[in-house]
Amino acid sequence: MARDDRRGPRLDQPLERGRSLRPTVDSEVAGRVSERVARFLGSWRFLGWMTLAIAAWIVWNIVAPERLRVDPFPFLFLTLALSLQASYAAPLILLAQNRQSDRDRVQFQEDREQTERLLADSDYLTREIAALRLALGEVATRDYLRSEIRSLLEEFNNLLNSAEEISKND
Repeated sequence: MARDDRRGPRLDQPLERGRSLRPTVDSEVAGRVSERVARFLGSWRFLGWMTLAIAAWIVWNIVAPERLRVDPFPFLFLTLALSLQASYAAPLILLAQNRQSDRDRVQFQEDREQTERLLADSDYLTREIAALRLALGEVATRDYLRSEIRSLLEEFNNLLNSAEEISKND
């Protein structure tokens, strides 16, 4: 039996959405990129290269001939470039910190659940051990049997000794 398409959309399949003119951004990809950038901005390598670039910029704009200097003494362009870099770095670092706090929250919840399972397991085992101890209280243990055998052996030795004394006396 073929389905008649004139009846309308099928209820067992999702509707196709229309195209959106807004760009879509995968938040997971953006988050990973921000973490990489934040990790690089917090590295010694970045600090070294940044220090080297700033020192070269300052030296070039002080030592170079007047006509080749791009940014004379107050270094306004350098200040603008560093401010721009900081204005992009701060939100990326905050985004990376938020993602890390989300991961920490999930890890904390998993640790809490695991701890609860471990506590439940240890409570169960404690109850089982207590039940076994109670059950063993009614069963003859190895130590109990040893003490009974020792007392029987002492009684047997006493009987033998007394029998030997009686036979010596007769």
